Amino acid sequence: MSRVLLVSTYELGAQPLGLAWPAAELTRAGHEVRSVDLAVEPWPAADVGWAEAVAFSVPMHTALRLALAAIDRLRATRPGVPVALHGLYAPVAAATGALGEGDLAVAGEAGAALAGWLAGNGPAGGPEVAVDLGRARATGADGVVLPRRAGLPGLGAYARLVTADGERLVGTVEASRGCNHRCRHCPVPVVYNGRSRPVAVEAVLADVDGLVAAGAGHVRFADPDFLNRPAHALRVARGLHARHPGVTFDATIKVSHLLRHRDVVAELARLGLVFVVSAFESTSDTVLARLDKGHTAADAGRAVAELREVGVEIRPSLLPFTPWTCRQDLVDIVDFVAAFDLVANVDPVQYSIRLLIPPGSLLLEADDPVLAGRLQEFDAALLGYRWSAEDPLLDELQAELAALTERAAETAEPAAATYAAVRALVFARLGRRDPGPPEPVATRGPEPAGRPHLSEPWFCCAEPTRNQLAGVADRR
Repeated sequence: MSRVLLVSTYELGAQPLGLAWPAAELTRAGHEVRSVDLAVEPWPAADVGWAEAVAFSVPMHTALRLALAAIDRLRATRPGVPVALHGLYAPVAAATGALGEGDLAVAGEAGAALAGWLAGNGPAGGPEVAVDLGRARATGADGVVLPRRAGLPGLGAYARLVTADGERLVGTVEASRGCNHRCRHCPVPVVYNGRSRPVAVEAVLADVDGLVAAGAGHVRFADPDFLNRPAHALRVARGLHARHPGVTFDATIKVSHLLRHRDVVAELARLGLVFVVSAFESTSDTVLARLDKGHTAADAGRAVAELREVGVEIRPSLLPFTPWTCRQDLVDIVDFVAAFDLVANVDPVQYSIRLLIPPGSLLLEADDPVLAGRLQEFDAALLGYRWSAEDPLLDELQAELAALTERAAETAEPAAATYAAVRALVFARLGRRDPGPPEPVATRGPEPAGRPHLSEPWFCCAEPTRNQLAGVADRR
């Protein structure tokens, strides 16, 4: 049996399931496991010296960028230690040259592959890249699958729910994995290919029980889309409310699902749903079609209005900069945010997100002359293929907005002030006079200060900030 150090670099401000699930599998297989979350903990020099192998959780672009910096630091003192990466972005790492002989990159349900690797069944002669979509196998004495959270920082180290009534500790769980859709820019279908897998209801609820006992007053469902399986989602939410009626929750849900399953969403609101994260991405129907999002800009507006009718706020994620973006699209985005009273709902980084095209992206399979004309070489440092806008001004504006919104996030600038600065920069760089934000066209939300949100911005598809990189890099 092996001594293995599990490392997370970033998991959206949550106690990392990317450590808790493999810790359960590997402990059950007899391995000695230690865990560290570099998002909230210092570099574990003693654990690095103790470990016979180190496995990094890389569920998203930001996490992998940080993990590669951490691997450089690891190998400065332990050059021969075997390294594994697991999560949606693990296969991307293999294209960077960061992995060597005996190393592993595995996406999907990684526990069995990690256990085999530690047992000496790993690759020889080069790194192995694998995808495992089998069900998680770690079980408790009663047969219920549970992540192992022992050894992780407590919930107080992570993002909290902020409401008009104060703050609550947040526990993060999964009700399902994968996704039934194949949005072309998303890393999930590259691994799951339009499939999702439920986590047993009793397993989810048992995990919630432990989190509530640890102080959680709010549950965050980390599923790529909570309504991939509406009946399953309702069973989970009903069980949560029955066991813990005072506990609220949030979830990520596609615009098309919000509109298709109105009755389900209304019931979820009665059961404790307080906000939804939804990938609006753009207000350009051309861009949305290229991404195969399954909704239009008008649909996104309807989703805002319909959720407010049942007392739920929506927090959009945006993708303003793509090869298909034109100048008017940026004006339309900032106008949409104001028109639908979403200024308080948009995390600052969202205004600067640029399309990522990693190896294996479904975008590379599409017959798209616009993308083909803008696509450049693969850049290992950026974890993807470079591309340039047809209009160079848009590339310049994206870089300026990224710097602006990073400063805003670091200083906790109020959302309204950041929006005003973003709007001013967009109109100034486009050489247009700003007529001012439009009047709201939908039902206004509650007072901005009282809208429920998590205390850490959403950085899933963003480049790491200076502070994030400083937390994992060797600063000697």
